[in-house]
Amino acid sequence: MLRKSIFFGLLFLAATFQLQAQGCVAIRHFSSCVGNSLENNLLNKGDFQIGTNYRYFKSFRHFRGTEEEPDRLSNNTEVINHSHSWDFFATYAISNRLFTSLTIPTVINTRSSLYEHGREERNTTYSRGLADIRFGFGYWLFDLEKYPNGNLALGLGVKLPTGDFNASDIFYNVGPEGEPQTRPVDQSIQPGDGGFGLTLDFQLYQKLANNLFSYASGFYLINPRETNGTRTFRETLSPILQNEAIMAVPDQYSARVGVSYTISPTISASLGGRFDCVPVKDFIGGNEGFRRPGNVLSVDPGLSYMKSNFTVNLNVPFAVRRDRPQSITDRQTEELTGEPRNGDAAFSDYVVNLGISYRFSNNKIKLNPELKNTFNREESK
Repeated sequence: MLRKSIFFGLLFLAATFQLQAQGCVAIRHFSSCVGNSLENNLLNKGDFQIGTNYRYFKSFRHFRGTEEEPDRLSNNTEVINHSHSWDFFATYAISNRLFTSLTIPTVINTRSSLYEHGREERNTTYSRGLADIRFGFGYWLFDLEKYPNGNLALGLGVKLPTGDFNASDIFYNVGPEGEPQTRPVDQSIQPGDGGFGLTLDFQLYQKLANNLFSYASGFYLINPRETNGTRTFRETLSPILQNEAIMAVPDQYSARVGVSYTISPTISASLGGRFDCVPVKDFIGGNEGFRRPGNVLSVDPGLSYMKSNFTVNLNVPFAVRRDRPQSITDRQTEELTGEPRNGDAAFSDYVVNLGISYRFSNNKIKLNPELKNTFNREESK
């Protein structure tokens, strides 16, 4: 049986190299602006790639700090979010190393709770539609033909406030006489955040052995806008929550590291770790307004199938550590009242990430003759 070349190893590694935010109330759906696949480095000048990434999670486990609050489940007071999101993306190779990518995200979200409906009965609010569009450029630092065993790409992108950040629905038992009112839905299920953002990202891979590669990737979303003007109505729950009456526009970042192994000419598997976070403080701008800072550490297994230019990949990260740290508004309230204050957030156990893509290309990657001879010698052994 012919040995697989480095070229095929890179193809399979590409299929597992997706970045999606781990699901929880604190951390909203987001992905890199310049495309999340190592397959970008396999595009020749003029090649074009399209695809979609689907993500689903159910958040319901409440954490305050790193401590879970199991009584929320036993008392039936937990908040339950169901999140469905689709990223439709297109990537174009300007040259063999420079590429550009456009991502158009859409979402369908539901949120079931007691406390938002007068604490008398459980009801559900909904949001759906276009989220925040992302556009960016990426550049591979090394020539793939000269450095087939490892490479590093850096990217720069922008996030546009195209998603609705004031999506509203009906809330029950909250009016002056207990009547229903139309209000903005919770920050966690708003399709957009209302801010122009800047994204910095990287993608890295390195061959370790035949059919075995290591990978790493990450992005940081800089959101300079402090608040977006959307009312939370949290101040109606308690006077001490007046400082949380308006939604913030928080930063967000994510990172992955792991290994990928080629099992067969069409199948590969990966295993790694990932860390997703909404920080307490932004990199640029103020930190007022309501946000739920949070972070998730996950084990991230994946499986990929690639046939010709068609790729399907599945990643299901499982959370192993969840943390909802004290926010700026928590600290302000604690200083004002003299009482400890740390809000909570609901997290998921796992997230389903499914990606499908197709590459339009008339030619495969052009390897120099010396590399071709090397591969031919390996395959003939």
